[in-house]
Amino acid sequence: MKKVVIIGAGAAGMMAAGFASMYGAEVTLLEKMPRAGRKLLISGKGRCNLTNACDVNVFMENVPVNNRFLYSAINNFTPYDIIDFFDGLGVKTKVERGNRVFPVSDRAIDVVDAMRSFATSYGARLVNAAAEDIIAENGAVKGVVWNGKAFPCDSVIIATGGKSYPRTGSTGDGYRFAERLGHTVTPISPSLVPLESPDADCERLQGLSLRNVGLRISEQSGKTVYKDFGEMLFTHFGVSGPMILSASCYLKSFEKGYTAHIDLKPALGDEQLDARIRRDLGENINKAVSNSLGKLLPKKLIPVVLDRWGIDPYKKCNSITREERRALLGIIKDFQVKISGARPIDEAIVTSGGIMVSEIDPKTMESKLVKGLYFAGEVIDVDAYTGGFNLTIAWATGKLAGESASGI
Repeated sequence: MKKVVIIGAGAAGMMAAGFASMYGAEVTLLEKMPRAGRKLLISGKGRCNLTNACDVNVFMENVPVNNRFLYSAINNFTPYDIIDFFDGLGVKTKVERGNRVFPVSDRAIDVVDAMRSFATSYGARLVNAAAEDIIAENGAVKGVVWNGKAFPCDSVIIATGGKSYPRTGSTGDGYRFAERLGHTVTPISPSLVPLESPDADCERLQGLSLRNVGLRISEQSGKTVYKDFGEMLFTHFGVSGPMILSASCYLKSFEKGYTAHIDLKPALGDEQLDARIRRDLGENINKAVSNSLGKLLPKKLIPVVLDRWGIDPYKKCNSITREERRALLGIIKDFQVKISGARPIDEAIVTSGGIMVSEIDPKTMESKLVKGLYFAGEVIDVDAYTGGFNLTIAWATGKLAGESASGI
């Protein structure tokens, strides 16, 4: 019977533990935090967006970093397989906007409890301890040290996560272990992270959520680096929300001077919007313009738009000129926010960077440098857009690593 030690009881680690023990390995699952699955508990705002109901091709399109490395893992455990897997564990799921898959209960804890049960149901032992070192001799794993003692094993799976949300236990331990054993760690940076802006209007708009708006992010040169449609949120430091988190994957050098261009009325062309503005002003012909935009814009946004428009807010609607009306249209169709940087990595949903994929066998998740050493989940240099794709990576690589480490 093969002895397997798995470091990290998150999504990838628990999946690996369940499958490794299912196929006959003697499994020890190490978790340094008081309970398993801490990051899963807060994923999807506590609802756990556990995968995306899409085919393999769509999944691959949503993994901008090293997607070809995942070909074997995702075909071994597709998003639809993952949905069936959780159904088998008693976690009924539902599909929401963007094919995001959630538990019907809307409770991440149901996913965590199901995974913990799966991880231990075939005899895996869950130990609350921090791995201190991995022992390797002659290019092969020999054991793991925890609580000051060396425990011999045949295989080790590093499933420690990245460096995002360190309070959940993701503090970069896996990178250190891998580097000690000769692996290369690509530069670490936050991904799926809110963005900062020097624009004082963001603080004025703090808490305002915009739905069904268009977003385009450009470099100072004018080149568009990201385009999307959906939801976003203003915060005291800048902008956040689903579109912004996805956009952050594309913004790698803030010296390029990024600007967010928000189309507040993407469903309306310029002529249609102009007609709408004329109608709204006409209905309030003798009122101040500041009291006439409530049907067109969210209440919190009106004073900011008026300031950017640069006209007297008490000016009567009947005296607004064609040029002034066109200027308002321009602001609504291209509400600009300067982007100065990303929030710290401890606020990121995932970590970009990690163990270099060229040093890992994609068909098994085993190290090409150290026999018996495997990797799973966020610790690997692969990351995806928001929408359940990153957890899909964790489940798929965890399953493949667990199966491979068991020796089947």
